Amino acid sequence: MRYSVLMQPVNEPEFEGYYYAHIPSLDLTTHGLGIEGALRAAQDLVEAWLTEKYAHGEPVPTESNPVIA
Repeated sequence: MRYSVLMQPVNEPEFEGYYYAHIPSLDLTTHGLGIEGALRAAQDLVEAWLTEKYAHGEPVPTESNPVIA
């Protein structure tokens, strides 16, 4: 499955170089060092979130045209 990820720099001095990674369709947010780090964190978060949903038989939202931005 693919989900859109919106990137935003963290604007706090102690987190210089970090980015937020928002996954709007799942209402999830994480962060990581640099864009690549934030994308890896987002992928790990989505995989863990999906595993939990599937384990409990809960529905999982889909996205018709995911975009990575």
